[in-house]
Amino acid sequence: MTVENLDPEDVARRLAEGSVFLVDVREPNEFAAERIEGALLVPLSTFDPRTLPDPEGRKMVFQCRSGARSTTAAMRCLDAGLAYGSHMKGGILAWKTAGLPTIKGEPA
Repeated sequence: MTVENLDPEDVARRLAEGSVFLVDVREPNEFAAERIEGALLVPLSTFDPRTLPDPEGRKMVFQCRSGARSTTAAMRCLDAGLAYGSHMKGGILAWKTAGLPTIKGEPA
């Protein structure tokens, strides 16, 4: 089983279409400082694939700072027998490099 690498532009398009369930696996302080709109925080430090919410027909995609933690999260899901093996390569750094928007500051 291999992890599917998605480009930030592809993830952004799918988010806009409503076909992606984006899961941010960074830590709460990172998420509070800057995040992608619509992402759900599930820190890798406490990550348990069995407790992930139902993506309700959407493709679950993991995201972190640079792509390492999101790859780990996707691998843990695949190892647990879940079909959640996609991540955004390059993480939020690649997202910002692509000129895509982020939200800064504490979540509302």
